[in-house]
Amino acid sequence: MADDDPQPAKKPTAAPQAPDDIRDTVEKTPRTPEGRLVIDYNEDEFKKRFKRDSAHAPGAWATDKNFVRGVGNTLKGFKFGAFEEDWSTELTGPICDTTRHVTADGRTAVLLQERENKADEDDKKKDDKGKGKSKKSKKGKDKKDKDSEADAKDEYSCTQLAFIDLNTGKKLWQVKLPDAKGAFAPNTNVTMARGTVAVAWGYGSVAYDMKRGRQLWSSLGTGECRDLGFAGGRDLLALTQCGDGAEPQFKVQKLRPRTGKAEWTYKVTRGVGRVYLVSSDPAVLAVSAGELTVTNLITLDDHGDYRATINMPEDRFLDNCYKPVVSGVESCDAIVVGKDQLFVATDEGRLADNWIVSYDLKTGKTVRKFDSKPDLPIHPLRVSGGKLLAFRPSSDGFAPAAVLSLDPRTGKETPFLLFGMPDRGKLEDPKQSEILLEDGRIFFAPRELTAENGGPWEGTALGALGFEGA
Repeated sequence: MADDDPQPAKKPTAAPQAPDDIRDTVEKTPRTPEGRLVIDYNEDEFKKRFKRDSAHAPGAWATDKNFVRGVGNTLKGFKFGAFEEDWSTELTGPICDTTRHVTADGRTAVLLQERENKADEDDKKKDDKGKGKSKKSKKGKDKKDKDSEADAKDEYSCTQLAFIDLNTGKKLWQVKLPDAKGAFAPNTNVTMARGTVAVAWGYGSVAYDMKRGRQLWSSLGTGECRDLGFAGGRDLLALTQCGDGAEPQFKVQKLRPRTGKAEWTYKVTRGVGRVYLVSSDPAVLAVSAGELTVTNLITLDDHGDYRATINMPEDRFLDNCYKPVVSGVESCDAIVVGKDQLFVATDEGRLADNWIVSYDLKTGKTVRKFDSKPDLPIHPLRVSGGKLLAFRPSSDGFAPAAVLSLDPRTGKETPFLLFGMPDRGKLEDPKQSEILLEDGRIFFAPRELTAENGGPWEGTALGALGFEGA
């Protein structure tokens, strides 16, 4: 638009999306930055239910209608401001893995452990007992022990894929992965892209149509190469490992979601020990020259050609890529990628103060530095409408928690949402909690639920908190 055009400039808005598109929203500034509590979910009688003090809790999502939390083998939906669950959906087994991606109309996929029908198993035992056996051989006993061991392994394999409507809790379809031997957490990975749900488990991969759960394509990894995992969103990337484990050759491919055919292939330099898929579009990889810690970020262009390398000095930046109990492929939630830049925060646990640094995706050079305030670290959450939205924790009554809007062009900082955080656990730590920002609301969901010991919350675990503008 020309400078002398009499019509006002339009504010950034999201392009209309089809229901099967992966949600790509633009945040609207709240009417007032003063926030109020709208989600306060506690798992009552936690110890009684789980028979232990803590439990892994994968899965937290938000739509414009509600907040959803995954705990054990249950999904729970909460309407804003009601402070009690709106619906609860019991799944056929504990949740193994989830994807952060949600469709434009509020659906997502969860991967579940295989659990046999206990009633059928009991009937089978009764039948076997009724048949009677005159003699027990050692050979028969050994076979029975092996069968029992195999059944136990099958029970805990992550071979069930369910597709869920997050607005209602309705399970739309569920399928069993084909020939999914070795599908155990944390080697499993589920993601979504353009009408497709894709799953990989290290020894194979498969993709399904979102509408009916119809299988689209699969790869059983019987050759020299096997799919380790996928990154979804606007595009679908596959991380593939070829060769033996001693000297693996990693390669990244952009796939057509509906056919699984590769559009381009990028081979990662040999000697890399681990690869994470940070973003599918723009394509960004995180690589480790050692075992776990990310040492470099690699950016690729639209054709899969190398663009730039960004160095990540050891223990200086927070990447959150390695998580021992969930998929280690599409897991770098502390690195935020925009259209032209990516954003990472220094780790305040090892530095006196922290800051966010932005890098140019084309050159890998530093563009801007956003400083924090003393004892008030900041962490990037997402890019929306050309601005970086970042979270700043509270500080012992001195300052409220805040979502800040940071302008990469000017460096200007604007308050987006201000709110008071209850002093319960370490919800504000991105290493220990999922922090979501959607539709003007922010949510905190601990990655592991832990029962309180003593006090009014004895035996209760804090499941999630959420805030919105007043």
